[in-house]
Amino acid sequence: MGSQLTMYISLIAVSGVLCSFIGIYAYFRRKEMPGASTFMIYIAVQAIYIFAYAFQLSSDTLVEIKRWTILEYIGIAFAPVLGLKLILRYIGKSVSRVLSAALFVIPVITMALVSTNDLHHLFYKSMKFREDTSLPFVEVVIGEWYIVHGIFTFSCLLAGVILLSRQWTKTKKIYRKQLATLICGQFIPMISAFVYLMGLTPGGTDPVPFMMSITSAMYIWAILTTRMLTVVPIAKESIFESMREGVIVLDSADRLIDFNGAVSRMLPRLNNGWIGKKLDDSWQQLTGSPFPDVRRPNSMQEVQITAENGAVAFYQIRSSQVRSRNGELAGSLLMLIEVTEQKLLQDQLKEMAYYDGLTKIYNRTQFIHRSKEILQQARHRSEPVSFILFDIDFFKHVNDTYGHETGDQVIIHVVNVCQQIIAPEMLFARYGGEEFVLALPSASLREAGELAERIRTKLERSPLSTKYGTIKVTSSFGAAQYSEQSDTLEALLRDSDAALYEAKRAGRNCVRLAKEIPVRLV
Repeated sequence: MGSQLTMYISLIAVSGVLCSFIGIYAYFRRKEMPGASTFMIYIAVQAIYIFAYAFQLSSDTLVEIKRWTILEYIGIAFAPVLGLKLILRYIGKSVSRVLSAALFVIPVITMALVSTNDLHHLFYKSMKFREDTSLPFVEVVIGEWYIVHGIFTFSCLLAGVILLSRQWTKTKKIYRKQLATLICGQFIPMISAFVYLMGLTPGGTDPVPFMMSITSAMYIWAILTTRMLTVVPIAKESIFESMREGVIVLDSADRLIDFNGAVSRMLPRLNNGWIGKKLDDSWQQLTGSPFPDVRRPNSMQEVQITAENGAVAFYQIRSSQVRSRNGELAGSLLMLIEVTEQKLLQDQLKEMAYYDGLTKIYNRTQFIHRSKEILQQARHRSEPVSFILFDIDFFKHVNDTYGHETGDQVIIHVVNVCQQIIAPEMLFARYGGEEFVLALPSASLREAGELAERIRTKLERSPLSTKYGTIKVTSSFGAAQYSEQSDTLEALLRDSDAALYEAKRAGRNCVRLAKEIPVRLV
């Protein structure tokens, strides 16, 4: 074996050692490396290729060379695919399991055909020692599948270079060193293989294993200086698309220029056809409602969006400005955060706090709170306010005779009848079990009495149909009026209750008004 060949084999062995070092490093740092298993397999098949080629160069017979060639193709066949998978992982592009498996179809076929080449000669038509050199180099005549495999290999390497190059402008400067290393790791073997196939290398030697010593050294440098593979930049597109919050990007003229997948799910009609349109027009067409006023910096507003199927969702929309490096306004970001569950829970709590669970009118607590506000306004404006207190006659008898379910029907029936008569500005509430109360702003005691009489008459003429038959429902009413002498709410309700008691003493199903009330201090 000549000194020239010995030197070349030694260089190739160095390349294999460097590859092995990278693989060992990856193994001990595997918990810190995204895609560590793929990377270790990638380095392992490269190392197998390099060492197998070194042993091939040291072989004396064609049989040994063929044996080492089969081992070489573990790396030659699978390394390009594994490298492409690593690149896809690095830039944040997901690949389905079906496509991932499909990428290995040609390498597997290549491996099978190389291993059985003497039976069919589809990969190498012939192999023999070269006569123009004293070195153990083999001259081959390529077969049909060799061309298929070569096209596939170059496609994988070229795709990797293109994918990485497209990330250059999107990658921060601090990560560009490792990005450049990954590009060279794909580009240098591709060019070396091309030069070899064109017959341009000295003595017909394969430069790829030797060039891998260069790429391996670059990997080691990048690992030690930039923490490559343990600190991997996440592509902005991946962050943008993986966000649960919807994001809409607008230019300085409020035109839609981008949006993420979450917004597409929130607004199913939104698609690329809306890009370039003014958001005001687009939002109206997408949701059926005007765009909320969130153009002020860091503003926020809650909106309701009804889908085509009638489903209602609630979103918080927050706005933030986007400025260029020179400080000029470049556009804005709108973030949509779904708060449907919180909104429904909030409405449910509000319902429980403000409204009666059975009748859905105000409860006693909310009535007292709002009535005090009405009294304050009345004092300020020197206007009258009247209150009506009434309950259902013989309600205990209904419960005892027909049961509480029928009693609930009677209470709901009374509320429905009242709502046909009372005005929207009147405050109506369930005051107790079968007792109700009305606050009438700007109404005199006479007007309160007239309203109470209309309600009483309507109830008397509106019997309730139940499974037990028709039940006649009547009520007794008492009313009192606030005077300018500063009556308290408690006193007014007490006077209304006293008038209601007089109605019951008078035989029920009638209206009684409170007498003139002496002045009371607040």
